[in-house]
Amino acid sequence: MNGKNLPELFGSDVFGDKVMKERLDGETYNAVRRAIDGGAPLTFVEAKKVASAMKDWAIEKGATHFTHWFQPMTGITAEKHDGFAEPDKDGNLIMKFSGKSLVKGESDASSFPSGGLRATFEARGYTAWDPTSYAFIKDGSLYIPTAFCSYGGEALDKKTPLLRSMETLNKEALRILKLFGNKEVKKVVPTVGAEQEYFLIDKSVYEKRLDLIHCGRTLFGARPAKGQELEDHYYGAIKSRVSDFMKEVDEELWKLGVYAKTEHNEVAPAQHELACVYNTVNLACDQNQLTMEVLKSVANKHGMVCLLHEKPFASVNGSGKHNNWSLSTDTGENLLEPGETPQENAQFLLFLLAVIKGVDEYQDLLRISVATPGNDHRLGADEAPPAIVSIYLGEDIEQILKAIEKGKSYSSLKSDYLRIGVSVLPSIKKDSTDRNRTSPFAFTGNKFEFRMVGSNTNISCPNFILNTIVADELAGFADELEKADDFSAALDSLIKRTIKKHKRIIFAGNNYSKEWKIEAERRGLKNYKTTVDALIHYADAKNVKLFKRRNVLSVSEIRSRMEILLENYANILHIEAFTALDIARKEITPALIAYQSFILCEYNGKKEIGDLDCTLEKGLLEKMSALATKFSKAIDKLESDLNGYDKSLGNYEKALYCKDKLLVDMDEVRKYADKAELILGKKFCPFPTYEDILYSVKY
Repeated sequence: MNGKNLPELFGSDVFGDKVMKERLDGETYNAVRRAIDGGAPLTFVEAKKVASAMKDWAIEKGATHFTHWFQPMTGITAEKHDGFAEPDKDGNLIMKFSGKSLVKGESDASSFPSGGLRATFEARGYTAWDPTSYAFIKDGSLYIPTAFCSYGGEALDKKTPLLRSMETLNKEALRILKLFGNKEVKKVVPTVGAEQEYFLIDKSVYEKRLDLIHCGRTLFGARPAKGQELEDHYYGAIKSRVSDFMKEVDEELWKLGVYAKTEHNEVAPAQHELACVYNTVNLACDQNQLTMEVLKSVANKHGMVCLLHEKPFASVNGSGKHNNWSLSTDTGENLLEPGETPQENAQFLLFLLAVIKGVDEYQDLLRISVATPGNDHRLGADEAPPAIVSIYLGEDIEQILKAIEKGKSYSSLKSDYLRIGVSVLPSIKKDSTDRNRTSPFAFTGNKFEFRMVGSNTNISCPNFILNTIVADELAGFADELEKADDFSAALDSLIKRTIKKHKRIIFAGNNYSKEWKIEAERRGLKNYKTTVDALIHYADAKNVKLFKRRNVLSVSEIRSRMEILLENYANILHIEAFTALDIARKEITPALIAYQSFILCEYNGKKEIGDLDCTLEKGLLEKMSALATKFSKAIDKLESDLNGYDKSLGNYEKALYCKDKLLVDMDEVRKYADKAELILGKKFCPFPTYEDILYSVKY
């Protein structure tokens, strides 16, 4: 692969705009564009023409099957493949794909999480084609991105709320733009660029770790002698084996139309990052799911395993997925780009304040959007933002907001008082200040970087919540300003009031410090330290009203999501607890016994020979015996609490039990196992150590 061939390679496996222009008649192509750009539905005749062209293209590309590709509440993607081949009336094989097959599919929904949206016996679910996300070819099948809903029409997936949130955000943003006299813009879309972190380890060590296989993270493992202390891995030279892997990942993603852009070594040993160019949020979310799938499949081809868990190793940095969010118009304007004219300044400030106000009022929802058992291990450590949501704006913008609130001038402004839309705000440089790497939600020039998102998270969730809260704030702003007799005065008043009321969410200091936790509590900011603490607030009255007001989620859909996430939390911890017990009983305990037997044999051998110094053997026996006793008691406690797990309890009660008992028990078992690992001889260690794993890819 070389640069000359890249334009030809890029998007070659995508039924994108270029292909549609070539293969659809003008009327049908325009109908598809209207569906993509404005949400206008396709007629059955138009869908039939698209299906025919899509089938012919896919078969020419070597596809034999098609699948409706959707994102159920499992957080990963799902697919059921059907062949194009069918018999005709004479028994001859024909390749068939109808408009009906394109637009709608039927799936057995009984085994997908529903959170009570349907009874167990109500198995039917439907997939509906999402024309805003292009179909593509992968592994010999035509993949058709779809939404997934129940027989009753309720959303059973991650995509549907995202599409709904985009509609309401577009509607309310256009209202604001109209107030500023902007009649050219017809559509506003949120855009996202995701930075994907991951670990790469050799498959041979992975296959010897039951915890990695079952849980995606190590449940045991002593701190390695060398971790990330020297900071020699970050941006370091990429090993040839990893480089070959990255090149193939790029090529596979480019063929799928994914703008894979930046790749480098991350902070921890064996950790890496891949960042993609910004795209419309719906496409960005679909493409991030594809990115994670490609990372795992290509790693396997190279004899490696890609770990996407947020915290696969206890003593080194975990993996996040920075979600860079902004707002763009169909005329190419970034609405979060500070302008140089009075109107641009005021317009920018209003959109900026909609985000600030939304984040302040719905801190809980943003925390919920990233809440997973894996991310709990990461949030709050010195590798990731804390669980307290706050916004970093940069020195220039923060000072401007303070000046506006007080009605005073700032920097080069000559006037004593700022009147928004009349006085010119100072030009704000894109990189006007250093980036605050500890901030959960940072403004970085012309976008917000949501840094709390975990590496394994489906980014549809944080983005549909972010879209919804911003849309709601814009609607409130528009309601007030549309009624005003004096727009300029009303705007001035609105901006000042909003700054004053919601400035508590703005923080420019060290989010890791103990002082910030105290200060955040004083400000009244929420601190939901665990997933369980956060999820119980999903269906709070204010959140229910928000989602209903914006037509993004119904009450039943909100409650179902809360129940699914709580159940998922409990299930993950339950699996981890059983896996920890299994490893402790079947692998670590025999290793401890074998090691003690070996030392005892050495001790007795010396005693038989005569007057030899046995201090070393005696000390090791005593130390290991004490650890083994505590380890055994910790195992018994874990087993007892596992037996006490009541599956008949509600999802919240089960999740709480797992958090307060099983997670604590596992940590206790691990504590003694990891101490023992530091004493065991290499040949007695029952599985690859952290050194073995983190440095398994050697060249």
